[in-house]
Amino acid sequence: MSRDVIQEIRQEIADNKIALYMKGTAEAPQCGFSAVVAQILAQTGKPFHDINVLEDHEKWAAIKEYSNWPTIPQIYVAGEFIGGCDIVRELHASGELQAKIDAAFG
Repeated sequence: MSRDVIQEIRQEIADNKIALYMKGTAEAPQCGFSAVVAQILAQTGKPFHDINVLEDHEKWAAIKEYSNWPTIPQIYVAGEFIGGCDIVRELHASGELQAKIDAAFG
């Protein structure tokens, strides 16, 4: 029985108001871009689910295909693909990220 990685990704995004696909974990990031995004999310004061793609190379490839986005990290808020590190930085600086996250948590 082969695993349906795309379905796993859909489920993770559906089950978590904020899903962060990253290299490493929020507590132990394995790349600078992932560390920046995890730090920004921590500053929002809302819980987020981190998914370590380094532990699952199938998922690493599948999330890029799913989002049609070539790099990691990737963040989803309320099921919506937000983007990678640069986009998250820009949205955080403008206050838009916090607004999206606050809206997701009602």
